[in-house]
Amino acid sequence: MSHNQGAHKSWVSRICYAIGNLGQAAYYNALSTFFVTYYAAQTLFRDYEAEEATAMIGIITALVFIIRIVEIFIDPLLGNLVDNTTSRWGRFKPWQVIGGVGSSILLFAIFTGLFGLVNVNKGVFIVVFIIVFVVLDVLYSLRDISYWGMIPALSSSSQERSVYTALGTFTGSIGYNGVTAIVIPVVGFFSYIVGADRESQAGWTGFGAVIGILGIVTCLAVAFGTREEESVLRDSGDKSSPLQAFQAIGRNDQLLWVSVSYVLYSIANVATTGFMIYLFKFVLRLPDSYSIVGIIAFVVGLIVTPLYPAINRRVPRRYLYLGGMVLMATAYILFILFSKNPTIVFIALVLFYLPATCIQMTAILTITDSVEYGQLKTGKRNEAVTLSVRPMLDKIAGALSNSIVGFVAIAAAMTNDVDPNLLTTANIETFKTAAFYAPLGVIVLAFLVFAFKVSLTEKKHGEIVEILKQNMSRADITEG
Repeated sequence: MSHNQGAHKSWVSRICYAIGNLGQAAYYNALSTFFVTYYAAQTLFRDYEAEEATAMIGIITALVFIIRIVEIFIDPLLGNLVDNTTSRWGRFKPWQVIGGVGSSILLFAIFTGLFGLVNVNKGVFIVVFIIVFVVLDVLYSLRDISYWGMIPALSSSSQERSVYTALGTFTGSIGYNGVTAIVIPVVGFFSYIVGADRESQAGWTGFGAVIGILGIVTCLAVAFGTREEESVLRDSGDKSSPLQAFQAIGRNDQLLWVSVSYVLYSIANVATTGFMIYLFKFVLRLPDSYSIVGIIAFVVGLIVTPLYPAINRRVPRRYLYLGGMVLMATAYILFILFSKNPTIVFIALVLFYLPATCIQMTAILTITDSVEYGQLKTGKRNEAVTLSVRPMLDKIAGALSNSIVGFVAIAAAMTNDVDPNLLTTANIETFKTAAFYAPLGVIVLAFLVFAFKVSLTEKKHGEIVEILKQNMSRADITEG
């Protein structure tokens, strides 16, 4: 193969990999943020009496929390399944197709109220919802684990991994924040088509269809457009057991510490993001301006993400991560002090979203580099198992934030299109405590954990890779 052909295939692989996270991130935001909005404050239980609706919101919120917490322990097993997969298409691509297509279809189903079952039989709806949500979560995890698990397989170079991660994060930012920007217009458009004068079930069904189709198209791009790299580091054909999957995580201290810091960040980030629509609707009383949240996040991500590799060449990841936490803390202080001032809120939104790329990419790259750290420490290479930790962390964050948003919406009386004029000062303070005060404390804790416990830098990873290559070369000579 000529150099030009190799370079061409490399760029095709990069582009197709990047496309994958466009749909994947859009899916995650639709599920973690707007599914809660759909059932807690807008449409799903609109035909119920007020007390029944509140009870059902509480039941669904509790079920989502329980299901996602239980499934946390399944993710390493799914990573182990991916690591042990042998097929003509590699380890990861089959799960991109199975997980991506299946989860997209089921996401559409839950945005239809399970095709109207919610208004037919409440008991049956709850049972079917549990089954659908469990299967949906498992399939999405398989897609997410196989997606990020591909990075160590695509390249052993920390610099090249940074390129793949930057591209994936870039399109992920577009997908995630794009959903925030389009959700109200899309729901309004499909509602208008059926003659509704406000958000309707048909509007949310249309939204679910858009996200589902995007999810299917983008997972197929990854499956058919990327290629794995053959490397001496990946030559081990050993299969690992489910127990060894948990041991691989438990014995990798750097993986664990960066995970603790990242999950704290994610809980604060996703919870606050989920509360933004309530801030605009009930505190600022500017519901039509909510789309600007997505626009700000989208533009900031569009600018910062492509610059990350260049910035990282001058500033170590460690300082990008910790500096980002400081900016987020500043944003929270502005939200707390000036929550009724639209101008200051918009400034705070910029500070809130500006460091997201640097924080997320640093966490992903540190987790990815911990594959070799764990390989050196334990003698076994676990790509998908190690990378399964990141979606596991997102699942923890999503479960906790969904529950927080759902229950706080009830506690603050911000459900079922309540008139903002009926809200009391106590209602607003309850909202601010959950949306801003508590997340600020969590961000400070995330900062401290990373600052004092995470030591796996780019330089240290490069040294580990060289040691592994030397050890394997010696082993080959000995065996020879």
